[in-house]
Amino acid sequence: MSFRPSRIILAMCCTIAHIQLAVAEETAPRPWKDTQGRVIQAALVSSNADSVTLKMADGKEHQLPLVRLCAEDQAYVKSLSAPASPTAQGATPAVAAASLNRVPIEKRTWPENVVVPTKSIEIQVIEENSVARKCVYRSEGFEFTAQAKLMPSVMKEVARTFEATKSLVSSLPWGVVCRPPEGFERYQAELFETRKDYIAAGGPENSGGVYMSGDKIFRVPFPSIGLKLLGKTYAKDENYDGGTLIHEITHQVMDAYLTFLPVWVIEGTAEYTEMLPYNAGKFRADAHQKGLKDHIQEMQKRGYAIEIGNLEEHLKMNRATWSGIADTTNRKMGELYFRSVLAVYFFCHLDGDKKGTRFIKFMDAVYGETEALRTFFKDPRVKHLEGGRFSYPTNFPPPDMKAETAPFKHLDLLLDGRSYSQIAQEMTAAYKDIGVKISVN
Repeated sequence: MSFRPSRIILAMCCTIAHIQLAVAEETAPRPWKDTQGRVIQAALVSSNADSVTLKMADGKEHQLPLVRLCAEDQAYVKSLSAPASPTAQGATPAVAAASLNRVPIEKRTWPENVVVPTKSIEIQVIEENSVARKCVYRSEGFEFTAQAKLMPSVMKEVARTFEATKSLVSSLPWGVVCRPPEGFERYQAELFETRKDYIAAGGPENSGGVYMSGDKIFRVPFPSIGLKLLGKTYAKDENYDGGTLIHEITHQVMDAYLTFLPVWVIEGTAEYTEMLPYNAGKFRADAHQKGLKDHIQEMQKRGYAIEIGNLEEHLKMNRATWSGIADTTNRKMGELYFRSVLAVYFFCHLDGDKKGTRFIKFMDAVYGETEALRTFFKDPRVKHLEGGRFSYPTNFPPPDMKAETAPFKHLDLLLDGRSYSQIAQEMTAAYKDIGVKISVN
């Protein structure tokens, strides 16, 4: 595993998976005041946790950061998208995982080895248009759109890492259902010949690739997936380390969960899958402790301390705070990732019965939220609009998707009546039992 500045990053800019809330399709025009006291007359078209879209008198729409509005207007917008009380008529309740056709928690086990099925990486050639720089290939669960023609053997190796990661996440007792986003038969990936092409398509300059939760597309340049040009054809670099790619594919196959997870769980689970020993489509999931210790050793070489610091602060960190820290330096980002995987590993393998029962219950509760959201969108009362927006009756609101509350709704399942200081003590003792000295309070 490696942590480097060009790490593929998850596009966290939209904290509710780019779902834009449209209230009663469009509200009547009203005065809007910004933080400097300036007033405009406009109609509210949509809002999310970070911004509002307003329609001016001339019919043009403008998106503004929510923080630009005065406190009163911010409160007004939040009140429109706030979830109704559980007793509200027509409200969409969270779906209890126990009520769904799920394997009981007590019967779930941690896998030993996870091997990608051969049929999963059988490649279909859908289109190869070199002039248009559009070549489309499909594996069982992914559709790849590449800018250059790739030999079936090469495309199979590219697909192997994607499909193996999907198989791994599905096999873990977290109970994650890997399902392509609504409207897609397969997960989508776009492969760019050069970094210049990748950046022109919206890829961040200081990244090796990016998963955009808005359009549900994973964008990545050829070098980041180990493709190199030999003569006139592309080949897979046998020495390529696909660890960072595994991290981001984990985000992609867990897309439906991202709205309802704290950032430390999002990044910690992705770091967890990345640290597991992997080779040629096979994860040694039972070697998780070796993977953890190898990762710790690598991070220590890079100068990182084995510490989480204030546990409550880390577990309750919202996305704005996380981004504010991560955006300062690559080292700060590395610290957040390291602390997150240490926390996730504890809850998966060292906490309580050492079977991850509390964490699995937490993930099951989050699964219930994802099902509630799917149920909401399938309801005929919900109208789907352009640009990913939607409208709904005021007496039939969606589940809570607010960045301030949704990710922390089920955190009590991890605490299980314990204080953060108590968990910190248990974490210190549990890590000591496996030969790791950790600092956490």
